[in-house]
Amino acid sequence: MNKRFVGVLIFAFVVASVASLMLYRLLLNRPQSAKAAQSTVQIVLATRDIEIGTVLKEEDVKLSDWPGAVPVGAAAKSQEIVGRGVIAPIFAREPVIESRLAPKGAGGGLAAMIPPGMRAVAIRVNEVVGVAGFVVPGMRVDVLISGSKPGGDPTSGTLTRTLLQNLEVLSAGQDFKKDAEGKPIQVQVVNLLVTPQQAEELSLASAQTTIQLVLRNPLDHEVAKTPGTAVNLLFGGVKTKPVDEMPAAKPRVLRAGPPVARAVPPPAAVAAPKKEAPFVMEVISGTKKVEAKFEGGEGK
Repeated sequence: MNKRFVGVLIFAFVVASVASLMLYRLLLNRPQSAKAAQSTVQIVLATRDIEIGTVLKEEDVKLSDWPGAVPVGAAAKSQEIVGRGVIAPIFAREPVIESRLAPKGAGGGLAAMIPPGMRAVAIRVNEVVGVAGFVVPGMRVDVLISGSKPGGDPTSGTLTRTLLQNLEVLSAGQDFKKDAEGKPIQVQVVNLLVTPQQAEELSLASAQTTIQLVLRNPLDHEVAKTPGTAVNLLFGGVKTKPVDEMPAAKPRVLRAGPPVARAVPPPAAVAAPKKEAPFVMEVISGTKKVEAKFEGGEGK
């Protein structure tokens, strides 16, 4: 075979191999020009970060394409959500869903954040009562009351007991935005989320007793059972329940029962009378001497 022909074949094979390798790499790194068409739907998105209590306006939302599955509760028309209050933070480019909005007609601000059947009660606080300003929106607190029980034992002194537990702080002053860092806020009024019955108890307690708020872990929902305490117990008094917790004494009921035989004490021994010595009288007659004895003693 001609050596020149063999050389041409080898050269052609090398060139073809290099060309094939370059074409393979080019096709591998080439972006796909044709992608599968994805289905999109138009929903309402937020145009900016929206804080709690804001009443939505036209410029706060817009209708935009959303690829993939539609979030539950997303609005398809901006007219459905404009004018409603925001009860949870909404971030920019995030779908505006129903669970983060107040009901229609509820408006915005603090009133829109109150769930149906609940109430917001304002409690006047100071630096001590407000736990040095750490009672901020979203925290959980217990309510302690201190005072004297009407008609109670005056020797017990001032009584303190836990009135309500695990109450949510709805707002601190004029701030009702939840602070994840729990920064202290010096305020004069704290609004607590309570039931109507608890609202009555807090209203009466704030007028007749001294109130103290106790901060608790928001994840701790256990209700502790405490008997309360009194001043006399703090100074080494008898470790008994406070006056307002002590049960009333029950009247003693006497019940008829079978007769019980009782031992009759033996009669006291009567001492025998002391026998007196007889009276002796001597009678002398002439030369005779006669003695006469008389029983019963002298003079008898």
